[in-house]
Amino acid sequence: MKENKRNNKQNQLYLRKLNRRQSLTMMETSYLAAASALIWIALYYLPIGGAIFRLTLPLPIALLQIRRGYYSGLEGVCLTVLLLTALMGPIRGPLILFPYGLLALWLGLSWERKLSWWISWSIGVLIGSFGFIIRVGILSILVGENLWVIITRAGSNLLEKLIDLLNIPLSAELGQVQLMAIFLVFLQELIYVLVLHAVAFWIFPRLKAEVPNPPRLLHGLISLDPL
Repeated sequence: MKENKRNNKQNQLYLRKLNRRQSLTMMETSYLAAASALIWIALYYLPIGGAIFRLTLPLPIALLQIRRGYYSGLEGVCLTVLLLTALMGPIRGPLILFPYGLLALWLGLSWERKLSWWISWSIGVLIGSFGFIIRVGILSILVGENLWVIITRAGSNLLEKLIDLLNIPLSAELGQVQLMAIFLVFLQELIYVLVLHAVAFWIFPRLKAEVPNPPRLLHGLISLDPL
């Protein structure tokens, strides 16, 4: 009888701890998903602070995933998409997935598993680049104009400046311009994902979420002490 009572008490304590853990997970998932949704709304509608909002957008879900696991991060992304779909409509809401939602899932997974920065950074750049191109395509359909033309013009201007600077007797062709536009997208995501790594490395340890140390080659860029 005494052993049965002890076992019952231990089971009750375990259930209480489990319920407390589940409650904390549910609370963090809801709060961080709501934070991501608010940042996306601010990025979409506010005329200022776009760079800061864009920089912080993947971090709440990545933080959730490090603290509570991959499934919590996936639930956070789904909850964010559902909330934004209700607030912004069935097209603008899910746009957060490209690339920010997918990028947040990948970074959270790689940081949770302590993968090297070279792996998380390189694959993150690919996810960000393809996600950016997909988002440009969807927005082009929404506004009825080809928004890729804007990026192509930027690539054309950069290519012409390089030709003038190097004094090369050539004229920019369409294929070269398209390659330069893709290079600009890739370069943008290269810097963006690296800055995400740096910000997470500086801030997440204070939130009890460890991020792998940067490789030696990047120690000069990531010079602040995270602790």
